[in-house]
Amino acid sequence: MSKLLIIDDDSSLTESLSVFFQQHHFDLICANEPQHGYELIGLESPKLVLLDIMMPGIDGFTLCKQIRQAYTLPIIMLTARGRLEDKVHGFELGVDDYLPKPFEPAELLVRVQALLRRSFSEEQRSTEQQGVLFFAGLAIFSAQQIVKVDGEDVHLSGMEFHLLKALASNPGKVFNREQITGVVKGVEVDLYGRSVDILLSRLRQKLNDSVSSPRFIKTIRGVGYTFIATPL
Repeated sequence: MSKLLIIDDDSSLTESLSVFFQQHHFDLICANEPQHGYELIGLESPKLVLLDIMMPGIDGFTLCKQIRQAYTLPIIMLTARGRLEDKVHGFELGVDDYLPKPFEPAELLVRVQALLRRSFSEEQRSTEQQGVLFFAGLAIFSAQQIVKVDGEDVHLSGMEFHLLKALASNPGKVFNREQITGVVKGVEVDLYGRSVDILLSRLRQKLNDSVSSPRFIKTIRGVGYTFIATPL
């Protein structure tokens, strides 16, 4: 799961949002005290920060300025103060989006997803020459033959890596068993004596993917397999 951080002194709000985001495959880390929240950025490396303005001790504007001096991750400011001058000040400090309270969690989720897509797209453009493929929850580094799922390294064999890269390079294309054999032929060992289905099953297991509710590879019954992850 991608990590997010919310810094807000309203513990009931942070707890309810944590449950909501968990249901949508995000790990929302909560901090109800500004300085603790700032420390968690370095400790947990979240992909995005949700930041309240009205907090005791250090207000959100001051904390935003501190964050921007050290980090480039996206920031969404949450506040009950909807004044235009607050929004302008927030954007001047480097806030990426602004959502007034009260808000619907579903709207916040959409804004988070949009910012993460933009962030990953910028990262993808900067690494295109290195042959890096980014998808929701998955990154494939071709030159280093490294795969990350939800930010964690996944160790694949050469055959598994080449198969995953071939599928991911053609999202939506359905590969039958003969085409998959052609993709991996000559990688490590020949597929003689091995089943394509077993190879896919092993790859799915390492990606922590589910046959019944797939994130990355979907089985098209009687036809083959297709890659379904959302490009970033």
